[in-house]
Amino acid sequence: MGETVRRLLYNPVTGKLIAAAVAVMVVLALSGFIQRYIRKYIETPETRYRARKFISLTGYVVAVFAVTIVFSDKLGGLTVAFGVAGAGVAFALQEVIASVAGWIAISLGGVYSPGDRIEIDAIKGDVIDISILRTTLMEVGEWVKGDLYTGRIVRVSNSFVFKAPVYNYSADFPFLWDEITLPVRYGSDWKLARTMLRGLVNEVLVEYAHQIKDSWLEMVRKYRVEDANVEPMITLHATDNWIEFTVRYVVDYRKRRWMKDFLFTRILEEIDKSDNRIRLASATFEVVTGSRLDVHLSGDEGAPSQNK
Repeated sequence: MGETVRRLLYNPVTGKLIAAAVAVMVVLALSGFIQRYIRKYIETPETRYRARKFISLTGYVVAVFAVTIVFSDKLGGLTVAFGVAGAGVAFALQEVIASVAGWIAISLGGVYSPGDRIEIDAIKGDVIDISILRTTLMEVGEWVKGDLYTGRIVRVSNSFVFKAPVYNYSADFPFLWDEITLPVRYGSDWKLARTMLRGLVNEVLVEYAHQIKDSWLEMVRKYRVEDANVEPMITLHATDNWIEFTVRYVVDYRKRRWMKDFLFTRILEEIDKSDNRIRLASATFEVVTGSRLDVHLSGDEGAPSQNK
């Protein structure tokens, strides 16, 4: 037993394993120390996040490089063994390899970045972290109406960028087209209603109208997309029950719920000021029971007689 332990201790491979383990621990400990140290001097959350990810990735690269140096004299003889083992590992860890490939595609291809709001594999949320294997989202929607946080943290495999569409709400053009509908009774002053809606939409969009136009022009220069109209549009449709106005407008993807609340609040205020010239319509449905039908069969004549 003692001779076996002595041979293991004096074996060159054992020394290299210990040296490699020490080198990896030192590199990772130094990486963690640097991350905690720079956190005190970087105030911007985005810059702090990117610096932390860069230092972490650099630490992993240096650790792999250190292990390679330690075993540099053994790599030549292990090439065949690594090749055979690599094929088996690649088959067993294909999902992990696909996730790493997805991370490379996300990082280099600009699919999304921390801070973007995305929807992938029917999960919608704000990207709060991108690691080598998973993307972490702060979920929005689900049982909460509007684009508001649910409080759940969702981790999605990076491999899904190759399997499912990725909807990005904020990349390049951080605005969305949204709509509201307003039913107005027949007999109301529909011209006044259209004028009222036009004024309200222009009122709420004036603060970032130039930003919308500049962002869309950048989209036109970058992609093969038509130069669409980003101005508010109001259309009218006469239904069997009322006159229906549809207001289409561009809004910041974070302010969809706020915008609808503001527009409907202002609409109700203006309707109250119209002296009943504008009246909203609504549908009322009443469910009534049907008439009673009794059927009696006559045994003598063999013919049915019906009494309502």
